[in-house]
Amino acid sequence: MCGIIGYIGTKPASPVLLEGLRRLEYRGYDSAGIAVLDHGALSIRKKLGKIDEGIAREVTANPVEGSVGIAHTRWATHGEPSDQNSHPHLDASGRIAVVHNGVIENYEQLRERLIRAGHEFASSTDTEVLAHLIGVHYERCVSDGTPDPLVRAVEGALREVIGTYGLAVLCTDAPGMMVGARRGSPLIIGIGDGENFLTSDANAVVAHTRQVVFLNDYDVVTLTADSFEVTNLGADTADVQISRLEFDEEDSQRGDFEHFMLKEIHEQPRTIENALRGRIDRDGATSILGGLNMTAAELRNIQRIVIAASGTSWHAALIGEYIIEGLAHIPVEVEFAHEFCYRMAPVRRDTLILVISQSGETADTLMALREAQRRGHKALAIVNVVGSTIAREADGGIYMHAGPEIGVASTKAFIGTLVCLVLLAIHLGRMRMLPAGRALEIFKALEALPAQIERLLERSDEIKRIALKYAEASDFFFLGRGYSYPTALEGALKLKEISYIHAEGYSAAEMKHGPIALIDEKTPTVFLVPADSMYDKTVGNLEMIRARKGPIIALATEGDEQIARVADDVLYLPRTLEELTPIVASVPLQLFAYHLAVARGCDVDKPRNLAKSVTVL
Repeated sequence: MCGIIGYIGTKPASPVLLEGLRRLEYRGYDSAGIAVLDHGALSIRKKLGKIDEGIAREVTANPVEGSVGIAHTRWATHGEPSDQNSHPHLDASGRIAVVHNGVIENYEQLRERLIRAGHEFASSTDTEVLAHLIGVHYERCVSDGTPDPLVRAVEGALREVIGTYGLAVLCTDAPGMMVGARRGSPLIIGIGDGENFLTSDANAVVAHTRQVVFLNDYDVVTLTADSFEVTNLGADTADVQISRLEFDEEDSQRGDFEHFMLKEIHEQPRTIENALRGRIDRDGATSILGGLNMTAAELRNIQRIVIAASGTSWHAALIGEYIIEGLAHIPVEVEFAHEFCYRMAPVRRDTLILVISQSGETADTLMALREAQRRGHKALAIVNVVGSTIAREADGGIYMHAGPEIGVASTKAFIGTLVCLVLLAIHLGRMRMLPAGRALEIFKALEALPAQIERLLERSDEIKRIALKYAEASDFFFLGRGYSYPTALEGALKLKEISYIHAEGYSAAEMKHGPIALIDEKTPTVFLVPADSMYDKTVGNLEMIRARKGPIIALATEGDEQIARVADDVLYLPRTLEELTPIVASVPLQLFAYHLAVARGCDVDKPRNLAKSVTVL
C-alpha cells in the first residue's frame, strides 16, 4: 500500500514528484504530500484527497523550488486520512523529512518514550514517530562527530523499530543526499544520467529510466545525483544487481481508453499470447518452464501441492486446484496466504508450495513463501513483476508477462495466472499419465483463446446494455459449479470492488442449503452455465432460482438454445475446453462489473478503501 517517489538531480523536483505520484496513485489515494529541499530549507506541501484534487492544486497555488525532493501517496493504516496524517512527516527539529510505507509495530512504546523526553506530535501516525526517532539519533551522531550522520541516524533508528518499512529521508544539513531503506515493503532505485530516483514502484520512474535496482530487506541506500551506495543492516555487504525494466512508459499509459481497467481488459488477448510465448513444446507435447529450477526427478516426486494466495490470486488458485488435479492427478490444497502462515497445518516433506502474487510484493503471500522455506519446502511462485521480492526469493517460478496492471481490480493478471497454471498442470501431467494427444489438444485450445476473447470484447456494448438494466440492484448472487464455481467467486469480487454492490459468489449446489432464502424479484443472479460436465446439474439449480422469481443473467456456451428459455438475459461464451472455461467466462464478468460501476458513477480504477498491492499485514 502507499507510494513513494524521490528525486535527486538538476531538474525542478516538484513536476517529477507530482507526475510520479500520479503514476503511484493506484497504490493509495487517501492523501498525498511532497517535501522539497529549497535553498537549505524544507518546503512541505500535503493535502487530503486524490492527487489532482489535492496536492497538485496545493503545489500550483504554493509552488516549491529545488531539485531534491520526496513525495508520498497514502493508503491510511495508522491514523485517519487527513492533512495532518499525510506524509511527509518531520522530526522535532524540522530539519528531517520522512515518507514511509509499512507499519511500525512498536510505535506506541517509542512514542511514549519520546513524549517523556519532551517530544510533541502533530499527527496520529507511526511514521511521525519514526521521523522523530531518526531525529534523536541524528542529534546524537552530530554531537559525537559521527561521519555520515544522516545515514548512521537512519540505521540506528531502524535497529530500534519492529515492523515493516520502505522509506525515504531528507535532511536540510545534507542537501545533496537522500537516504532510503526497506524491510518488507518494496523500494527501488532508478538510475538516471546525472539524476537518481527512489520509488516503491517502477511505474513511477519508467518515463525517466529503465535501469533499476530492487533493494533487499535491511538494505540502506545513500543517493546523490551522480551515485548510489547500498549497505545492509544484517550483512557485511549488500547484494546489488542492476536490472532493466521489461516495460516502457507507453505500457503504463491509459491511451485512448476511459479507464485503465477497460484498457487492461482489452489487453487480455495479448496477455495470453505473452504467457504462452516460447513455452509450448509440440514435439514433447509438454510446456517449457525452465524457471521452475527443479529437476525432472524432483518434479516427479511431488505428491501434494499447497497453493497460498490472497484475493483474486486465491480465486485463480482455486481454479488451479481443479486444473492440476484433473491433468496431473496431484492432490492440491488452496490456502489463504495469511492462514498458511499462522495455522501451522502439517505439511508432508513431498509437498510443493506454490504462491501467487501479481505484484510479487503481497505481504502475507511473501510471508507464506518464507514460512514454507523455513519449514524446508521447495517454494515456487507465479508473479507478474520481474525483480519483485517474491520473484527474487522464490526457489523458482513462472512469470505471467502481463505488463503493468494499474487498475486496482485485477483483470489481465488473473487471466495470466490461469494460463500459467494450465501450463504448469500440463508440465506436471506429462511426467505422469497425461497423454500427449490430450496435451496437444489443450495447447490448441489455449492458442485459440486470444481470438475468442477478441470476439467477446467486440460485444462490450451488449454486456453494457445488460449491466445498465441491473444498475439499481442492491444485491447480486454469482453461481457456478465445477470450474465455474471459483469463477463465480471472482465475478462477485469484481462487482463488489468497483461498484460497491453487495455480491456473493457460491457453488450453485449450495444455494438450497440456506442462501436461497435471500432470493426475490429484486435480487439478480449471474449463473455460469457453460456446456460442461456439470451443465445439467447447474440448469437444475437455475430452475430453483427461476421458480422463486429471481432475475437470471446466464453465461452460456454459443449454440445453447435451451438457456434462453429459462434466463432473463444471456451472454454467450465461445466454445472451449472445460479447463479453459474460466478464462473466457472471466471477460464478460469483468466487463459487466465495469459497465455497471461506471453507470453508478464509481471510480473504477481507484475504488474507495482499496489499493493495488497489499504490502502491510
